Amino acid sequence: MADATRQVIDLYGGGVTLVPGGIKVRDQAKVRSPATDRLVWQAVFANGEERDAARWLLWELGQITGARPASINDLYLARGRGECGGFTVPAINVRMLGYDTARAIFRAARAGKAGAIILEIARSEIAYTEQRPAEYVSVIIGAALREGYTLPLFIQGDHCQVNHKKYQADPGGEIGEVKKLIAEEVGAGFYNIDVDTSTLVDLSHASLEQQQRLNYEHAAEITAFIREQEPAGVTVSVGAE
Repeated sequence: MADATRQVIDLYGGGVTLVPGGIKVRDQAKVRSPATDRLVWQAVFANGEERDAARWLLWELGQITGARPASINDLYLARGRGECGGFTVPAINVRMLGYDTARAIFRAARAGKAGAIILEIARSEIAYTEQRPAEYVSVIIGAALREGYTLPLFIQGDHCQVNHKKYQADPGGEIGEVKKLIAEEVGAGFYNIDVDTSTLVDLSHASLEQQQRLNYEHAAEITAFIREQEPAGVTVSVGAE
């Protein structure tokens, strides 16, 4: 890993150096250079230690520059208290060509002096685009670095959805798969999660309570699980369908 770490640091030609306990950015312009393109490429397409070293460096650069994964929870609470307002928060599903798409979003945000933006990917989209959470977070951070975007990154697991057919065949197994994905997402830096148990609503029942019972019970169960996964100092923003 040491050789792989030196190799990714060297991409910046002295603009980034290793120091005890981490890294130091000595030239911000080099972080915005094509060197970051190469670093993101390695984070996505390399294997083993080379991939892991690239992802580590992207994370560390994000922590230093301010382009770091964050929860939008505190902003929403402040909005509810009337401490801020006059803006909307777009939630954009970044799927195909993730790096280029995210770069365009951050470029537009800087030009328009926009602040809070949610960048998200759904359970289904993770599957068909073959972008696991750690890769996705690396790409989003890299895009922010390349465009000089230094605000918090609200990365969201959109539609962490229970598959109704799979639930009918194996309820515990399907809920377990959703929890497994959420643990992977939170561990990678998805500090905003959209729980979708709406597929379990059963309109064949006469009462609203019975129609919604599986929906709200499993939503509460998954929310409690999310709270168990939170890193120290982070309150994951949880939404629901």
